[in-house]
Amino acid sequence: MRFVVNFKWIVPSVVGVVGSLLVSTSAAYAGTLQNWRFDSNQNRLVLVTDEGVQPRAQLIADPTRLVIDLPGIQLGQSTLRQSVSGAVREVRVGQFDASTTRIVVELSPGYTLNPEQIVIRGATPTEWSIQLPTPQLSQNPTQPPSNPRPSPTPSENTPPGSSGVAQIQDIQTVTDGFFIRTTGGTPRVSLDRNRDRDELRIDLRDARLASNLDDRTLQVNSSGVESIELNQRRRDRARITLNLEDEDINWVASVAPNGITLIRNRLSGDRVVTSRTPVATTPPSTQPPTQPSPPTRPPTQPPTQTQVTQVESVELDRSGQRLLIRTNQPFRYRTERDRSTGAFNIIIPSARLADSIPDPQLDRNSPLRRVRLRQETDQSVVIQVEPAANVQIGEANLVSQQLLALELQRQNTPSRPNPPSAGGLPEVRSGLTVVLDPGHGGYDPGAVGRGGLEEEDVVLDVGLKVAQILEQQGVRVVMTRQGDTDIDLEPRVQIAENSNANIFVSIHANSISLSRPEVNGIETFYASPEGARLGRVIHDSMIQFSGFNDRGLKSARFYVIRNTSMPAVLLEIGFVTGAHDAPLLADSDWRSQMSVAIARGILQYLSQNY
Repeated sequence: MRFVVNFKWIVPSVVGVVGSLLVSTSAAYAGTLQNWRFDSNQNRLVLVTDEGVQPRAQLIADPTRLVIDLPGIQLGQSTLRQSVSGAVREVRVGQFDASTTRIVVELSPGYTLNPEQIVIRGATPTEWSIQLPTPQLSQNPTQPPSNPRPSPTPSENTPPGSSGVAQIQDIQTVTDGFFIRTTGGTPRVSLDRNRDRDELRIDLRDARLASNLDDRTLQVNSSGVESIELNQRRRDRARITLNLEDEDINWVASVAPNGITLIRNRLSGDRVVTSRTPVATTPPSTQPPTQPSPPTRPPTQPPTQTQVTQVESVELDRSGQRLLIRTNQPFRYRTERDRSTGAFNIIIPSARLADSIPDPQLDRNSPLRRVRLRQETDQSVVIQVEPAANVQIGEANLVSQQLLALELQRQNTPSRPNPPSAGGLPEVRSGLTVVLDPGHGGYDPGAVGRGGLEEEDVVLDVGLKVAQILEQQGVRVVMTRQGDTDIDLEPRVQIAENSNANIFVSIHANSISLSRPEVNGIETFYASPEGARLGRVIHDSMIQFSGFNDRGLKSARFYVIRNTSMPAVLLEIGFVTGAHDAPLLADSDWRSQMSVAIARGILQYLSQNY
C-alpha cells in the first residue's frame, strides 16, 4: 500500500497533524516492534511489527523532527538510537506510553523537510516504509549550538548525575572519532583490544549509562567503526565496544570533565590521556594528544587456576549433535535465549578465553549457523550460538566438572503429501499474460526468520520456478524482479498495467516473533471479487499440496493488489519464523514442489476464465 502524508507546512513551534492512515480492513491488534532500520543513503525508514498497525505521523519544528506513533505496539525494551551523519542527525525509537511506540527522525540544525513529499507505504499491515524527501536548508538556518545535544528521547528518564559517578549521556560523531558526553564525575578509562583486533573495548569505571543507552548497539559506519555496543556491566562500571572495520588503526582516548574523545591515532598503541585542567563545554579537539601517558591495560598475568576458569576449547562432537565446551577446572555457568534473534548464550563468570583457542569449524551441513566467542568482561566469557534453520537448541548439561555439552536437535522434515506432478497440468489458450511479483528485494530483505532465512530469497526462487512452469505451458510471464533488486510498489503495479496482464500474483512469506515458533501456515489476500475467485483456486492448490495450516483467504488493501486493474492476489506461502514452515521454506526441493502447486492453481483459473 502507498499513502502520501498530507501535512500542512510547518512553521516554528507549530505541529502538523497527519490525517488518518488506512492500513487494512482489520483493526490493529496489540503487538511488538520486531525490527527497524534507517537507510541513510535513501532517506528511508523501514519497520516491521508482528501485528497489523495504523501509523500516525506529525512533523515538529525547531529542531525539525518527524514523529511516527505506532498505536497498539510495544517496544519491549529501552529506547534505541541510531546516529546518522549529514542532514539527518539521529533516529530514536522509544515507548511513548503503555500502548504506543514512538519513532523520532531528527534532522540536523538548519535543515527541514517538505511535508507534502513524505510518503508512507505499507507492503503488508506489518511491514511499512517511510520515505523522506531530501532535507533542505531552511531559508534562515540557525547556527548549530556550540555543544550540540540530541533533543529528549521519548520516555527517556536519565537519572541525575551523582557525586563521583559519571553519567554517560550520548555519543556524537566528530572528525576522526567520537565524543562521549558525560555529566557528573570523571570516569576512569581503560582501552583493550580482543585477540582478532576487530573490537576496541573501552571500560569506564565510576560510570553509569543513561537508561536509553544500556544494552544498545548503535550503527555508525564512521571513522572505520561499523557499530558501537554499550553495556552496564556493574552498577558503577560501563563498557563501550567499537566494532572496527580497520583493525590496523590505533586509538587514543582523551578524558576531560565533560566527556571522553576517542580519536583514530596515527601513533602506535591504544592509549588514554587524562585532562587535569578545566576544559570548554564543547567537545575536545579532535587532534591526537602530543604527550600521551602510558597505555592503561588490564592485568596481563594469567589468573591462578583456583581463581579464574580458562575456557580451553569450544567444538562440535563427531556426531554433530552436541557443542562441547571444555575448561581447565570446575566452573559455573548460566544460559539465556535471545528471542529477537533466536541465538542462545552461555555465560561463564570468572573465566577467560585461552590465548590459542580456535573458533569452531562449521560447514554448510553444520547444525549451527555461527558460534561467537567473546571475552565479555575481564572475567566473563560469553559463547553465543546461532542454530541452522532446521535445528533446535536443547539443554546445556555438565558432562563432567570441566565439560559442558549443549544439545542440538535436528528437526525432522515435516511429513507432506506426495509432490504434485508438473505433468497433466490444465491446458490454457495461447496469448495469456501473467505477472509474477516476488516481494521485497535489494535493500529490503523482507522478513528474516529462523537461522537467518530471508523472505526475499525464498519468494524469488519460488517466483522464478513458477514462471518456468507457466512458460512451458505457453503462458507469457512478466516478472517484476528477476534478481536481488530494489523495486518500489508503484513500479510493480505499472509493470502489470503496461503488460496488459490477465492476472497479477504477488508472492510473499510471512513472519511473526521468533518467540512464537508455533505460528505457521498459508494465507492468501485479495482486494476485489475477481481477486477472491483467483485467490480461492491458488490457495486451495497450495493447501492441498503442502498440508500446511490453512490460515484462510482474506480481504486486504495491499497496494499492489488494490491498484491493479486485473484480478490480483498476494500469497503468504508460510512463516519463515515457524518451527514447522521454516525448514521447508529453506529446502530448495520443497520450494520447487510448492511452485508446481502455485502454477497449477494459476493454470486452473486461466483455463476456467479465459
